[in-house]
Amino acid sequence: MENKAHCARCRIPKPERVCQIESGGRGPAFCPTLNYSQLAQEVTELYAQPEFAEFARLASIQEAECYANRAPGPYVLQPEKTRIQETVEFARKLGCKKLGLAFCGGLQREAGLVADIFESQGFALASVACNCGGVPKEAIGIQDREKVCMGSYETMCNPLLQAEILNREETDLNIVLGLCVGHDSLFLKRAKAFSTVLAAKDRVTGHNPLAAVYTVHSYYQKLKAHV
Repeated sequence: MENKAHCARCRIPKPERVCQIESGGRGPAFCPTLNYSQLAQEVTELYAQPEFAEFARLASIQEAECYANRAPGPYVLQPEKTRIQETVEFARKLGCKKLGLAFCGGLQREAGLVADIFESQGFALASVACNCGGVPKEAIGIQDREKVCMGSYETMCNPLLQAEILNREETDLNIVLGLCVGHDSLFLKRAKAFSTVLAAKDRVTGHNPLAAVYTVHSYYQKLKAHV
């Protein structure tokens, strides 16, 4: 299947990439910067729209401010801010008054700690756990053999309700904490306010999904086995 976009396979040195330098750069046959140049121009115009303009500008400023000792000339990246600190600073840049926290019920303790941090920073916070609503899994067609604990009553994860509650709470920015794969997608699809992910769920690695990626050549070779 022909693929006109596959940056993950680019092996051109970064200082020579067409997406990284002002002129004279090059790209592979599947380079989207080259293959979708007209689209890139059209999409760039979207950033001038009120819905995106200031948000995008501040996001870029926040990115730069996460590094220390920035100056013209040769520079070695020196990060200095954790993601939660970055989130606090970005929310403040946006002028947010009220934040929303959509979290997995399995991270109740962590959600409380996160709430402490945001509220101590002066933000109002609305938080909703995934099992809110108390709707049984049977409501979406789940059979007993498809439950986590077969033979027991289980409420469904309810990301659409999480989103709707935070919509009604009129949050300025939502933070996603440990929602399951798929459930996070549903939340992000339905939420009206911009949302950012503080942590992605990974039950095995303590919510560090890249741990398995970094060890795919050793402990997690099975991930590349086609079974």
